[in-house]
Amino acid sequence: MTRILGISGSLRQASYNTALLRAAQGLMPKGAKLVEGSIADIPLYNGDDEAATGIPPVVAALKDQIAEADGLLLFTPEYNNSIPGVFKNAMDWTSRPAKDMGRVFGSKPVAVLGATPGGFGTILAQDAWLPVLRTLGTRPWFEGRLMVARAGDVFDDQGTLADPQIRERLESFLAGFVSFAAAQAD
Repeated sequence: MTRILGISGSLRQASYNTALLRAAQGLMPKGAKLVEGSIADIPLYNGDDEAATGIPPVVAALKDQIAEADGLLLFTPEYNNSIPGVFKNAMDWTSRPAKDMGRVFGSKPVAVLGATPGGFGTILAQDAWLPVLRTLGTRPWFEGRLMVARAGDVFDDQGTLADPQIRERLESFLAGFVSFAAAQAD
C-alpha cells in the first residue's frame, strides 16, 4: 500500500484546502491511502526555544509522519501572493535540527496543490514552494498541477467537493502522483 501524507496549510475550520485534502482522501487510487497530517498547535519557530527545550512533541510527531510516508502532498492556500506564514513555519520546524532533514525529507516525493477563493488558484504560492522543496532535498513531482480557483463555487456549504470537473482533475492528479511516489519507493 502506498501511503501518502497530506498536510493542509490552513488552520481555518472551514478551510478550502482542508476540504480539498478530505475530498482527495475519498479519491485515492486503489492500493493507496492518504493520511491527514496537521500543523495545528505548532508554535512559532524560535531558535532559542529549540536550543532550550528541543523539538516540540507536535513537531516531532509531524516529522515522523513525513518520514514514514511514501509521498507528501502540500495543500497550500495563498496569502499575499505567497506561502502562508503558518505553513512555512511548520515546514521550518520540521527541518530542525538540520542534521535530521535527510531522514525526514531526503528524496521524498512531493507535490503541491491548492484552493483559493481568488481567481488565480494558488499559482504564486505553489511557485513559492519550489525553493523550499529544493532546500529540503525533496523530489517534486512536476507532471501535474492542480490549482482550484474560486473555491467558494467548487465546495458546498458543508465543505464537500461539488464540482465534477474539479473532482475529475483531482482524481487524475492523485493517480499521477501516487504512481510517481510508488515508483520512487521501488
